[in-house]
Amino acid sequence: MAFEDSVDGMTLAELTAATGLYHSTILRLCESLEQFRFLKRLPDGRYLLGPMPFHLGMVYQGSFHLRDHALPVIRELTQRTHETSAIYVREGEDRVCLFRVEMPRAVRMNVREGERVDLDKGAAGKVLLAWSEAASLPGGKGRGEGAEYDHIRRAHYAISLAERETDSAAIACPVFGLGQKVVCAISAGTPLYRFDQAAFEKNLPLVMAAAAKLSTDLGGDGSVFAAPHAAPFRKIPARRH
Repeated sequence: MAFEDSVDGMTLAELTAATGLYHSTILRLCESLEQFRFLKRLPDGRYLLGPMPFHLGMVYQGSFHLRDHALPVIRELTQRTHETSAIYVREGEDRVCLFRVEMPRAVRMNVREGERVDLDKGAAGKVLLAWSEAASLPGGKGRGEGAEYDHIRRAHYAISLAERETDSAAIACPVFGLGQKVVCAISAGTPLYRFDQAAFEKNLPLVMAAAAKLSTDLGGDGSVFAAPHAAPFRKIPARRH
């Protein structure tokens, strides 16, 4: 990791300073890593990354399947919240539900896997807009801007109340990958009549924990979801009886 921002390579002294390891330890490690082509030593003594990390990256890319990482996480989230959990990605001017796990309840959320829904309505869509770097289509949606999206980026979550459907609510968080780029949004959807302040305070840490776990699995930094969590930026209505 010391080489991540070092395009021109690093000397043993620089590696010692960057890692905090002893000079003798760094030398021994570099010799082993050079032998297996993880590092390359230049004539002037500097070390560069060798070809093996790139090869392993290609192997990882070829074997990577988001489903293998995401499904166990949203299954656990559904078990803990007793609500519908889902993974969404941005596709053009919409968001697509990639994976979904629900509890066997009489009242459930009705977005199906593969369904395209509004990008600017619903918690998951707002999360994807908040971190989007995609250029907007003519007259379409680019990156979410304004006070609401600023808060989402600071708090690392979004909520929605009766936006896409009049009887639904949701909490969603971003999932980060390598370079802290957002890979997808993870959400817990709830019928509006079950969503109040108590439900929000119970489920937000669970959604954040799931986002942290999946982010870590995908190479991102999950520590951004550590407690204490931000207070809601919109008043949660009392449960209707």
